[in-house]
This record gives sequence, C-alpha cells and structure tokens, in this order.
Amino acid sequence: MNSAPTQSERPAPGALTGITVLDLTTVVMGPFATSMLGDFGADVIKVETLDGDITRRMGPQRNAGMTALTLGLQRNKRSIAIDLKTDEGREILGRLVREADVVVSNLRPQSREALGVTYAELSKIRDDIILCTAQAYAEASEQRDEPAYDDMIQAASGLTGLVEAVEGAPRYAPYVIADKVSGLYIVIAILTALYHRAASGRGQHVEIPMVDTMIHFNLVEHLSGLTFDPPVGGFGWNRVLVAERAPYPTADGHVCILPYTDANWRDFFALTGLTDLLTDPKFTNVDQRHQNMDYLHSVIAEITPQRTTEQWLDVCRQHNVPASGLLDLAHVTENEYVRDQGILQSQEHPTEGNYLSALTPLRMSSSPVRLQRHAPLLGAHTADLLTHLGYDGEEITRLSDNAVVVTK
Repeated sequence: MNSAPTQSERPAPGALTGITVLDLTTVVMGPFATSMLGDFGADVIKVETLDGDITRRMGPQRNAGMTALTLGLQRNKRSIAIDLKTDEGREILGRLVREADVVVSNLRPQSREALGVTYAELSKIRDDIILCTAQAYAEASEQRDEPAYDDMIQAASGLTGLVEAVEGAPRYAPYVIADKVSGLYIVIAILTALYHRAASGRGQHVEIPMVDTMIHFNLVEHLSGLTFDPPVGGFGWNRVLVAERAPYPTADGHVCILPYTDANWRDFFALTGLTDLLTDPKFTNVDQRHQNMDYLHSVIAEITPQRTTEQWLDVCRQHNVPASGLLDLAHVTENEYVRDQGILQSQEHPTEGNYLSALTPLRMSSSPVRLQRHAPLLGAHTADLLTHLGYDGEEITRLSDNAVVVTK
C-alpha cells in the first residue's frame, strides 16, 4: 500500500487557489480567459445553458458535446447547466454568486440586465463581488447591445483596414484575434481587481469593450505621428505596413531574417555582399531603414534563394543576425522545441480518451500552472454543486425533471 504523499511531493497550489470564478461566458473570448484563470488555480464554475456552450457543437469530436474546442476551453472547470430564464434557475444563480469571488459574463448588457447580472444586483448578494463584463462596445454607448463576433470586431477596430493598407483589400486575420486578445485583457482586469480587493476589501465592476480593446491594441505602434497635436507625420508604422514584408524565399522553402540593430544590419550587409548599402544614408539608422523597408525587403528577397533555409539559419547564427525558420502548425506535434518544452501535453480524458492539452505557457516557480481537471461533460457537476448550495436529492430530481437543470 502506497503511503500518502509528503508535503514536498504534493503539487504546489496555483496562484489563484481559493478564488472561485463563476463563468457565464460562451464561445471563445470568455472561456479562453476563464480557462487561464483555472490554469492559475481558480475554481471555475462554468454555467451553461441546457444545450451547452455552442462550442460543444463546433468542430471535431469523438462524442457529442465534447469537441476539440471544448477540451481546450473548458479545462479546469466544473459544469453546471441551468435554464436562467426560469425563476428557479435565477435562484440557483444567486446562490452561486454568494459563493463566488468573480463573475464573468459576455452577454450583451440588455440580456445581462434581464437576468439580474449587474453590479448593482450582484453586490446585494455579495458586497465584495467582482463583476467582469465583456461585450462589443462600451456599456454606456448607443451600440451597447450590438453583437460581438470576432470578424465584426476586427472590422470595427480597424484591423481589416491595416491589412488593406498592405494588401490592397481588407481581410480578416486567419484566427479569432479579437476574441483572444480581449480574453487576455479580461484576465489582466480580473487579476488587477482581485489585487485591489485584497488591499481594500472592495469589489467592483470591470468592463472590457472589445472594440475599444482592439483599437487600443492596434494603435500601440500605428498611432505614430498622430500621437502629437498637431500631428508630426502620418498614421502607421512603416516597418510593418509594406506588402514586401514576408518570409524570404530560399532554395528549399522560406526563412525569416530580421536584422534589427545598426550592428545587425552592418553585419548582414557585409555577409551578403550588399556592401554598397553600408554607407547609403537611407539605411544607416533605424528610422531611415523603417522608411525604406519595401526596398530592403525586395533586395533581400532577391538573394535569399541562393542558400537553403538551414544554411541561412547557420550563417545568421554565426553573425548574430536574428533569424528563424517557419513553424508549420499542421505539424506542430513534430516540432522538437514544442516537444521538449511540453507546450502540448498528452492527457487522458476519462470519457474522450487521449488528447493534447495546451495550458497557459507561463513558467511559475512557486505557483505552477497545471491541469487540475479535464473539461467536463455538460452538467457533470450540477448535482454536486446544487448539493453544496443546499438542495437535497428530491429537489435536484425535481429541478432536472422540470428542465431547470441538466444533471449527469
């Protein structure tokens, strides 16, 4: 018989151990954020409709309701399925709020208000509650109840316009960047609010308008000359707003070569034989180079086919010039770095079998990120949570029979 693990053998608690997060979010943005909070040790209670989060029906799956997205976005969570449109469903929600430190919602304000998910109402239940809401536009705006799908946010925040400036036509990024960036801001906001509460004892309402968030994100480098009043130059960072900015062709593929400092460029011009550029005033300092990146990219693209990708990587390493190969995400599991660093870890789900899990990639020495529980089936924890909230077996059966909750 194995002895109990010693204190040193037990997994260290996560940084958010002891924090309970009530997750009322759907699709990607909110679940992405709350999965990270779960990675950090928070007890995340995922409140789902009786049909479950829509991502349970999107994409590859072995069993109904357990898609690839679900396995990733709902990890480290407990699932309770409730019909919040019923009086009894809202009563359950109120009891859950009483137990929670943080409530996160991406419902539109009108829908939240109908359910009583406002700071004014929730703070009556628990006066130090933190309510984090995320929607397309600011709650105080006329557009407050407009839908918040990623493509719409990319368009409304100017991201598609940045692509148009480079490619000549507006396009969406090939991933849900607005959802994921806004999800990161949600995590930042919640951690900040928790720190404030620890210092002051007070909760608060934190709002993440997605359009505002992405405008802020997009303007970091691109506000440029418009930063000044009156303007000192135009909009946009020239280094990245050129059509020629792309991986360079090589004899057997492509490579990223990115000389950055003055010394990098001098070394690169010397090793490639572009010695005439060493004294060209258009390329002798960083600002001038950024103004002329279209030409620089074109010149480099003409010479890179002379070597293979690996040859370019070798010569760039020898001369301390930043360079990288290109990762094919379709073959990410074969990448040596990904394997060595455990970015994707093989897990065994109790119902779904073997799968790959990508936890939040932070290295924390005293409060490590870890998988606490696999993504749950819809309503897997409904009965346990209701019991904890004070419902007896007969009441739970009645709520299930009356389609107020789903239990497993």
